[in-house]
Order: sequence, then structure tokens, then C-alpha cells
Amino acid sequence: MIGRIQLRAYVWYSLIITGLIYPVSGFWKWGGGWLDQLGFQDFAGSVVVHAVGGFAALAAAVVVGPRIGRFNHAEGRVKGAHSLTMSALGVFILWIGWYGFNPGSQLAFSGTANIEATMLIAVNTTLAAAAGGVVAMITSRTMSHGHKLSLTMLMNGILAGLVGITANCDAVTNNEALAIGAVAGVLVVLGNLLLERLKIDDAVGAWPVHGLCGVWGGIATGVFGPAALGVQILGSAAIAAWAFITMLIVFSVMRGLGIIRVSRKEELAGLDLIEHGETEGDSAG
Repeated sequence: MIGRIQLRAYVWYSLIITGLIYPVSGFWKWGGGWLDQLGFQDFAGSVVVHAVGGFAALAAAVVVGPRIGRFNHAEGRVKGAHSLTMSALGVFILWIGWYGFNPGSQLAFSGTANIEATMLIAVNTTLAAAAGGVVAMITSRTMSHGHKLSLTMLMNGILAGLVGITANCDAVTNNEALAIGAVAGVLVVLGNLLLERLKIDDAVGAWPVHGLCGVWGGIATGVFGPAALGVQILGSAAIAAWAFITMLIVFSVMRGLGIIRVSRKEELAGLDLIEHGETEGDSAG
């Protein structure tokens, strides 16, 4: 949604998704709900956390529409990444944070069993992230016209691998973690290409990374882990559908009320200036 929606739309979206959408589907698994009773597995949230956010982002992108010039270059061209250096720093901060997210979900680091489990989770998290980044970069280079190595796709591949391993990092081997991350690296590239074909403007690749690879993480838990594949497919599809359909309704209502997208003039001027009265060159004094 970046670059084209009103600040208050972010506020309302945040309230609704944290107050209703996440808690309901989270209860299905982590609150002893129907998915948990069926045996659905999601250790740290590939589906319960990431797929929900990814499919909510997809709903937003569909309702809001593309940025001016994103697919129609006659309107001008959308600017590229503001800072690849800052983007890379952000990815590595996320990667480091994931060691709290995944190993931290073991909830204990005392006793041999907990220590061994935590270390397995940490190593699997590392391997999947590395595999996702490398494979996404290679896949992107192979499929692009200029055959360039894309730093952006490398970064998204790392995140895709992290998302894919989150559901099953406690239950797969190191080699299986590499495979899960590698598949996520391919999926994130294909997901971005699909969105471009459909002319859906997902500026940071939120759906390919979190939505598509979140669902892959849930399914991979059935392919490689101890969970039943049918249950994993059902649970992953149900949670993704819940997030997409409910947030599609929410964003459609916002659009109807005129409280989601900024005007063309405001979008071209830039939202830092319009929403905050500041621009890139401003500094605190």
C-alpha cells in the first residue's frame, strides 16, 4: 500500500487486524480451536502470523489499486527503492530478530532436550534463509531479460526462506530446511511475476514473501514434518482465506467511505510531505 494510502487507513487497518483478524485465526491453532484439534501444526507462525499479514496485504493491493505510473508508464514512472543500503540493513535486522522469533518459541533453554531443540531450530532457520536468498537470486537472474543478479530479490528470498521455515523449524532436518528455503526462494520470484502479470502493485513483495511462502511453510510441515499433509493444506488454506476475505471487505468499506487512498495530487507530491509536513531533505534541529 506504500505511497498511496492515507495514514488513517493504516490506523484503522492495524486496529482491525490486531483486534479481530489475528486473534480469531490464531485461536483456531494456538487457542485450542478446531485446527489444533485436527492436528494442524505451526510452530512459530508461518501461517498463523505471516500468511495472515501477507493475504491481508494482497487484499489491500487489490482494493487500493496500483501507484500512479506503476503499470502505465505514460503517467510517469514509479521511483525505485529509496535506499538499497537501508533495505539490506533492514533484512539483516529481521534475520537476527528471527532468532528470537523461532528459537524463542521453544520457550525454554534449560535442560539438554530444550537446548538441543533450540539449537536445531536456530540452525534450520539459518539454513532456510540462506537457501532462500541464493535460490531467489539465481531464479530471478535466470528469468529476467537482462540476466542481472538482483539484490532486492536476494533480500526477499532471505525473508521468504525465513517465513517458510517458521512453521516447521522444530521438526525438520538440516537438509529438509535447505529444501524448504530453496522452494521458498523460487516461490517468491514466481509470486512477484504473477502479481506483475495481474497488475497488482505490491510494492515490497509482501504477498509473495509472507502470504505465498507462509502457506508454503504450512504445507511443508506436512511434506517434511510430522503433521498430516491434508490437515496442513486445509489449515493453511482456511487461515489464508479468512485473512484475505475479511480484509477485502474491510478495505472495500474504507474505499467506499473515501478514507483509504490519497488524491492524485497528494500521491504525486509525496506522502511524507502531505501526511507529515516533512520531506527527505528535512532534519531535526
